[in-house]
Amino acid sequence: MSTVDSCVACNMENTYFDGSMNVCPDCGHEWVEVDPSSAVAKIARDSNGTELFSGDSVTVIKDLKVKGSSMVIKRGTKVKSIRLTDNHEEVDCKVEGSGIVLKTCFLKK
Repeated sequence: MSTVDSCVACNMENTYFDGSMNVCPDCGHEWVEVDPSSAVAKIARDSNGTELFSGDSVTVIKDLKVKGSSMVIKRGTKVKSIRLTDNHEEVDCKVEGSGIVLKTCFLKK
């Protein structure tokens, strides 16, 4: 853990690490310093908990209405060649020639 420079709440420099948290005795603020290298990446998973990868083929488990369109994606529709997005709960794909984003909770591998 790095040395504590100043309080994030009051900017006073009289701070210390008590073994589990950083503490500012001036204002009483306590905080945990997060190491950016320890951040865990979220993994895209289908409705059954199976990990999804770009290029996978999946099946839709529920009839889905497409927002802004009269199109309905029927249950059992096979979607080929999905692409993962920055959001682990969504995948980018093409269904019936239209590029759309689907929630992973409505898909199974």
